Amino acid sequence: MSAVDNSVAKSLVLGLGNPGPEYVATRHNRGRDVVEELARRRGAELSSMECSTRLAVCDEVVLGAPDTFMNRSGYAARCLMERRELEPQRILVVYDDVSLPLGWLRLRKRGGPGGQKGMASILECLGTDQVPRLRLGIAPVDGLEVDIDLVDFVLSGFSSQEEDVAREQLERAADACELWLAEGVEAAMNRFNGPAPGLSDEAGVSVEEEK
Repeated sequence: MSAVDNSVAKSLVLGLGNPGPEYVATRHNRGRDVVEELARRRGAELSSMECSTRLAVCDEVVLGAPDTFMNRSGYAARCLMERRELEPQRILVVYDDVSLPLGWLRLRKRGGPGGQKGMASILECLGTDQVPRLRLGIAPVDGLEVDIDLVDFVLSGFSSQEEDVAREQLERAADACELWLAEGVEAAMNRFNGPAPGLSDEAGVSVEEEK
């Protein structure tokens, strides 16, 4: 295990998911996948451990994947915010959203958890809703079956027919994070919110997210 890097950080990108090999490549780990992609682009690995979170510190950016389960993500966020002396507005939380179709991205600068337990934990622990978040849609493009078990669904992998869209979405999400780091939330929202080119733009926005 690497020693904690105490360099000054200006931003934290926190990718939510569940720890353990059984959750790798599942829909519910999209946030962790994005953070790992950002680390890969920098030639880094999430090899340090701090605040129960695997970290890569790249210049002024901290990339983190909590090693807690999703519904306890708030501990990691608050611990890292305090140790790294960050404002909530400089923490971008990345996670999956079953209310959006696969291929969609939705970036917001503030708001409620929209039913996502990891984000709910973070907002509770940080005591504010002023936390930027990037959501990756994971629902089938043609919609969820009425009687589907959501727990089983979010813990499943992508089908062979979905793999190309899922990979493109992952790369676009990482690009959105890069733009957020470089130019801020408004620029990233304007460029990346919505579906990937070629996908239908017919998708509703969760009512919960605006609360």
